[in-house]
Amino acid sequence: MNKLLLGVLSLIFGINLIAQDLYIPRNVKEAYQNETRSMDGKPGKKYWQNSADYDIRVKIEPQTNLVSGTEDILYTNNSPNELRYICFRLTMNVHKPGAERDGGVVSNDYLSSGIIIDEIKETDKIAKWENTDYTYNFLELSQPLKPNQKVKLSFKWHYSLSKESSREGMIEPNTFFVAYFYPRVSVYDDIDGWDTNNFNDRTEFYNDFNNYNLEITAPKDFVVWATGDLQNIDEVLQPEIAARFKESLTSDKVVNIASLDELKSGKVTVQNDLLTWKWKADNISDVSFAVSDHYIWDGGSVIVDRKTKRRVSIQSAFNIEAVDFKQAVDYGKFTVEWSSANLPGVAYPFNKNTIFRGFGNMEYPMMINITSNKDSAETQRLVNHEILHSWFPFYMGINEQRYGIMDEGWTTAFENLITRQVIGETQANLNWTKRRVSGWVMNPKISSDIPLITPGDTMRGDALGNNQYGKAAVAYLALKDYLGDELFKKCLFEFMNRWNGKHPLPWDMFNTFNDVSGKDLNWFFYNWFYTNNYIDLAIENVSANGNDYSMKVKNIGGFAIPIEVITEYKNGKKEVLHFTPKVWSKNQQLATLSLKLSDEPLTLTIKQLIFIESNYNDNFWKF
Repeated sequence: MNKLLLGVLSLIFGINLIAQDLYIPRNVKEAYQNETRSMDGKPGKKYWQNSADYDIRVKIEPQTNLVSGTEDILYTNNSPNELRYICFRLTMNVHKPGAERDGGVVSNDYLSSGIIIDEIKETDKIAKWENTDYTYNFLELSQPLKPNQKVKLSFKWHYSLSKESSREGMIEPNTFFVAYFYPRVSVYDDIDGWDTNNFNDRTEFYNDFNNYNLEITAPKDFVVWATGDLQNIDEVLQPEIAARFKESLTSDKVVNIASLDELKSGKVTVQNDLLTWKWKADNISDVSFAVSDHYIWDGGSVIVDRKTKRRVSIQSAFNIEAVDFKQAVDYGKFTVEWSSANLPGVAYPFNKNTIFRGFGNMEYPMMINITSNKDSAETQRLVNHEILHSWFPFYMGINEQRYGIMDEGWTTAFENLITRQVIGETQANLNWTKRRVSGWVMNPKISSDIPLITPGDTMRGDALGNNQYGKAAVAYLALKDYLGDELFKKCLFEFMNRWNGKHPLPWDMFNTFNDVSGKDLNWFFYNWFYTNNYIDLAIENVSANGNDYSMKVKNIGGFAIPIEVITEYKNGKKEVLHFTPKVWSKNQQLATLSLKLSDEPLTLTIKQLIFIESNYNDNFWKF
């Protein structure tokens, strides 16, 4: 365990366990003092955020795996500070031999020379630059960039796509998923200044909201899919294919835009040697693209906003062997329609999403890169999960590398809720707890009990995965149970509304829920986010007064979870009584439950799905 993590844990564990005030980092307190954030959870009246306009021109050479490009960046300093340096993200350097990675040994097919910057200009003048092995680097400006000023920065660069694909790289010969491929300005924010976390191929990303013009040049017969809206459909697609593509944008049915036979016979793209596909996306946190000369292309659309009748295009691209992807468009349509109407409850925020058959099981704005599966239900689960990221972190600019609990945690909670609609509540909960909960609840190692508020960029291994996914998701589902569906949704909606297009922190989330609910939920947030609790209850005692029973439940693990008491009567009937986490609001070690039973009981049992426990031996009472 590294020294930084030990320091964080010492600080967290040292908090007075009786206190309900939440620990707030010193730099967040400074943000309150500087009025960039406020204690009611809203962005402060002096909140600021930097942004840029990107014009990117990329060429991909499938025979050599070479990606080369040029770009112009118009960067705006909205901060109150002069900037003498600009920090750039160079994510592809993670493929360099000797790069810092949190994944162990990699194969030679994973390795590459990283991203090579051939030229950089500041305001059209050549700037001094030295290539680095890190995934970020600083450029010293010729003169400081003052508040409210802009600077033009231009790059020429190239790199080779790795043959071993995960989040990006070669999928198979003549098929590539290309992400994190361009030099980009790192986030400069009101909390930490420049984001200089080195990308280690495990944690995820933190991006500003920018405007993009993206041009991708590829050989004929290669179809390109990308973030944004395709601007020159008729320049790159032959008339019949272009007509089908346009039809798919408003069709309720799935349209086969291009078949494998049509691709092989040169009937899909315009037959110039090279074609430049032009895409545009505004106020978005990133762009990615994919290319293939043999992927089948389907498309359809669905209404996501009943008031405005706004439609979203769902497209899929897959090889002929991926038979599960024949249903991918329908899966995607279901995901965006259900999620827009239910939870998160904000209409899908973009114009489209492309489901690409790759390997990464990874989300990007308007794109997902997922595996093919023999079990189509697993493919649907992946589509649900990755598209749900469109709200967290792409609707709000969450710092995923540090606060994955606000990204993977929310998305994993919604994954459970949407899957209930597909396969039923019981089976969905069984599958979900096996995948997301049992691994850490049943594991007694200290790494299973690290507090959720611990920054993700200080953790490695199963501690990081447990916190970001299952544990955080269970916390949000417990909060939903406590508040009730209506109030929970009201709080969540307002949190998203306040921080759409901005950079929220956990404290902004906590404070917003307190503010909107009208409740002091700090006891709950402290219980779930600041402790080394786990899930384990025990029935300590049961007493009766006629049909009125009193059950004392000991909270051995500590987490404030709902309690479901299953009563089996002597006449063979069963009854379930549900108690929300409110029962722990006064005493988080012991709860006294009042049970109004309708007949003579035989047994009482505490057992529930989702909130599974590490030990059930003391959850049973026999009369």
